[in-house]
Amino acid sequence: MTDANLSERALPTLYIVPTPIGNLADITQRALEVLANVDLIAAEDTRHTARLLSHFSISTKTFALHEHNEQQKAAALINRLQQGQSIALVSDAGTPLISDPGYHLVTQCRDAGIRVVPLPGACAVVTALSASGLPSDRFSFEGFLPPKTKARQDTFRDLADDPRTLIFYESPHRIRDSLADMLAVLGPERRVVLARELTKTFETIHGAPLGALIEWLNEDPNRLKGEMVLLVAGHRADKNALPQSACRALGLLAAELPLKKAAALVAELYSVKKNALYKWGLENL
Repeated sequence: MTDANLSERALPTLYIVPTPIGNLADITQRALEVLANVDLIAAEDTRHTARLLSHFSISTKTFALHEHNEQQKAAALINRLQQGQSIALVSDAGTPLISDPGYHLVTQCRDAGIRVVPLPGACAVVTALSASGLPSDRFSFEGFLPPKTKARQDTFRDLADDPRTLIFYESPHRIRDSLADMLAVLGPERRVVLARELTKTFETIHGAPLGALIEWLNEDPNRLKGEMVLLVAGHRADKNALPQSACRALGLLAAELPLKKAAALVAELYSVKKNALYKWGLENL
């Protein structure tokens, strides 16, 4: 390590250390130096991390810190840090805290005045976005989709009018159901990119209108395998189109009020034309 890094090690520090999302060659030299020199590594799965450490001949001790024990075990790690030790936080793959454990530990460290140092590195969200061909100037990472159909569809409805690129994680055994729910809410023409097995041998990044993407996915069972990132093009508003949220609100109010009154209320709330809402209601409700 450099003289600067050695002097930094004199201070008790929590290091946030990204690890490869598939290709071990993607780990940084700085990450290896930190992992080799800290007093302890807090790992999401110590067995998984042991394989990574063995590959790079690193013998640092590990401590299990995962979603089921983080709030209880964070105090023990804070105590070690306060005694002068330095700790590296890693997840199974990618950057800790990005849909992985670590939030409670980092929050408690900052509250306790303990130095927290983040290292740059692998992250499936950014990796997928950079190659997706979708706008990257504004995006929203939404994490894992809910496991149940109603909650998933509610999520898609809430985000239907969002102009940003939307990014989700999804598992192979739920991908078909999630895309079916997305189709029901967003329709077949919304552009979606599926990125799977990023940085691995069978890496695939495929984009198409949602209806066509579902057909492509069903053509080959192998396309259903591996860790997946879903990227959804943001909503592009037609100047003459009504916001979906306004239409949903009209549907709810029209069930209790005359359509004209409901349209007037929704028009005021969403700053849209009352006549356009009324016409839409006549045709769709």
